[in-house]
Amino acid sequence: MCIDPVRLRQSETEPEGVFTGRLVRKAEQSKTRARTASTPPSESHSSMEATAEKPILRVVAVCGSLRKASYNRGLLRAAADVCEESIPGMRVEHVDISDLPLLNTDLETADGGFPPAVEAFRDQVRTADCFLFGSPEFNYSIATPLKNALDWASRGKNCWADKAAAIVSAGGGFGGGRSQYHLRQIGVFLDLHFINKPELFVQAFQQPPKFDSDGNLIDAEIRERIKQVLLSLQAFTLRFQKKD
Repeated sequence: MCIDPVRLRQSETEPEGVFTGRLVRKAEQSKTRARTASTPPSESHSSMEATAEKPILRVVAVCGSLRKASYNRGLLRAAADVCEESIPGMRVEHVDISDLPLLNTDLETADGGFPPAVEAFRDQVRTADCFLFGSPEFNYSIATPLKNALDWASRGKNCWADKAAAIVSAGGGFGGGRSQYHLRQIGVFLDLHFINKPELFVQAFQQPPKFDSDGNLIDAEIRERIKQVLLSLQAFTLRFQKKD
């Protein structure tokens, strides 16, 4: 056996326990370096990715109907459930617009402030990553409460600008389709970027029933279509944010 003269001199001048402890620590360090060197880079990279927190996209959901059992509100509730159950990294938050006063610029302060309910709503819009609108159709257009909310959040600094959005709707005939296309037209001026596909128009009064008496969605096929809308919105939002 070959004896290292340096180690031999150390053993002569140091107590046996100290010298032995040093040798043990050196051996353990050598093993650690060997294990690290033998770990494939891909495994190390995957481990780092797994521990990193994934960003959560905050989807602000706005319903144009104020009715408690609204079918359009039911679509937004279903969207929130679908996200929680099967779409990681995405959270739908319904924002109530029933407390917003009718648009009246006399309610604005001299320094550009807004009534408290409007300020709170604008803050929620401003901090959203993207939007999901439940848009009922009234007289071939969008509902008054939704137009009111769009207008308040666009006053002064436009809070809607440069963000992704999607629309779902339920109603008779076209299933709210005309309201969707009118909302897209308004979105041009607001600088909202709507996904093009898939579209979802629910013909709410055709059999079999799509909603229960409380406005909750009970149709499994429509629920799956909502999921596809959300996945498209998620991908578009992430791509849009990456460009920024």
